[in-house]
Amino acid sequence: MKSFDDKENKKSNQFTIMKDDPIDGHPSYSGGGTISLENMSPLVVDPTDEKVWVDMGAMHARSEVEKRIKFVTDKEEVPNGKPYWLVWVTVERKDEGPYYHGVAASYLEVDREARRGYKILAEHVNRMDKSLKGRIVVDQMDDKSKQLLGEFLRDFNSEYWENASDELKQAFA
Repeated sequence: MKSFDDKENKKSNQFTIMKDDPIDGHPSYSGGGTISLENMSPLVVDPTDEKVWVDMGAMHARSEVEKRIKFVTDKEEVPNGKPYWLVWVTVERKDEGPYYHGVAASYLEVDREARRGYKILAEHVNRMDKSLKGRIVVDQMDDKSKQLLGEFLRDFNSEYWENASDELKQAFA
C-alpha cells in the first residue's frame, strides 16, 4: 500500500502554474481551461505587527503564516487567532506602462500555539479570480490593514501606482 508521501504520488498531485503558452502551435488544443498566474503576487498583511510582505508560498497555501497550521471553517475553533489578510495583486501592462490591475483581499486568523487557523478556502480562490479579472475587493478590510496595504502598494512601485485605475486609488484614499 502506498502512502500519500510516496514520491510518485507527490509528483502527480502538484499544482502547476502555466507560464507563457507551453502548447503553442499544437493544432488540436484550443487553450480552454488554462490561466496564467505569472502576473499575480500574493501579499500578507499583518495588522497586529503592522507589516506587509510578498509571500509567493501563498500561491500554494504555503505562506509562512499558513505553514504547519490546520485550517477550519469555524471561527469559534480559533479563539486566540491573530488576524491576517492574504491579498492577491495582479499586475498588467498598458501603453503608459505596468500597473496594478486587480487587488483582492481574503481574511484568515492563525493561532500558532494551537496550530489552528480559520479561513474559507473558497473565498480565497474567488478573490484570486477577482484579482485576475481586474477587480478591486478591499472594502471588507479594517482601516488599519487597508492603510498598510495602500502604503505598501504606493511604496513598492510608484509607476504601478501612478498607472493604476482611479477606482484602485479611491479604494485606498
